[in-house]
Amino acid sequence: MLSICIPVYNFNITSLINKLSQQIKKMDVLCEIILIDDCSAEEFKKINENVCRKEIYIKLDKNVGRAKIRNLFLKYAKYDYLLFLDCDTFIISDDFVAKYISALRRNEYDVVCGGVIYNNYRPERSKMLRWKYGIKKESKPFNIRVLSPNKSFMTGNFLINRRIFEQITFDERITEYGHEDTLFGFMLKKKGIDVKHIDNPVLHGNIDYNSGYLKKTEDGIINLIHVLSYMGYDHKFSQDVTLLNIYNNLSSKKLTGIINIVFICFKPLLKFMFIKGYVNLMLFDFYKLGILIQNYKRHTKAIVH
Repeated sequence: MLSICIPVYNFNITSLINKLSQQIKKMDVLCEIILIDDCSAEEFKKINENVCRKEIYIKLDKNVGRAKIRNLFLKYAKYDYLLFLDCDTFIISDDFVAKYISALRRNEYDVVCGGVIYNNYRPERSKMLRWKYGIKKESKPFNIRVLSPNKSFMTGNFLINRRIFEQITFDERITEYGHEDTLFGFMLKKKGIDVKHIDNPVLHGNIDYNSGYLKKTEDGIINLIHVLSYMGYDHKFSQDVTLLNIYNNLSSKKLTGIINIVFICFKPLLKFMFIKGYVNLMLFDFYKLGILIQNYKRHTKAIVH
């Protein structure tokens, strides 16, 4: 019935696998856990070895990235439904697996998202940027996610019918960090496949340091530009992604040049603030827009040539 698929990279997954195993044992269902390690550091391979060897465990010799590794699960999964979980998540409810099984038995949707939440305890200031963004932007309750079901799609905790996943896989041209889930959610929408949201979140357990998350954010925006090019600069895709939509509206009014000048003036100060953990999300949104403006023309020209 259910193949639980977990891409593993540089994280201790002992708690996650133990919780899943305990819940599966209590249920009379066909279920398997598949783990594919994306060339983690040896220290993490040693930590995870004991819990992984009890399950289906594949170790890759080289890192293939967030898109390709998810597609690889089709090769190893034997059941009709695949439940994807990020390795840096924690199970927080005793009926987590049961809720997904219940959704399957109702047979209403081919794609189901459970959601992701963040710990309410404030971390140290050195991790404030990732935590605050996660709490305010990603940790969306069920009643909010259902308002924009495909746009709220995230890869950290979702279930998909194998038949659908064989038709719409993750774009393997996306090898760097960011927006493989944005594109996947959009492709589901484009094919007329609705995403069902349920109240079954996991806890995000890996909070990046400010400097690391700022770098990931910048890399993700550059990756978004590449994704847009893969889509042939699809106008509907741009409309669906808030950052691109804002950029296009400003560009049509010839305001990106002015914003870029302001951004150049304030970028060092904003970067200093974010790294030190003084976070205003409106300023962070402005920072992301500035990074997009600075890179858009440069990277689109490079892609064309």
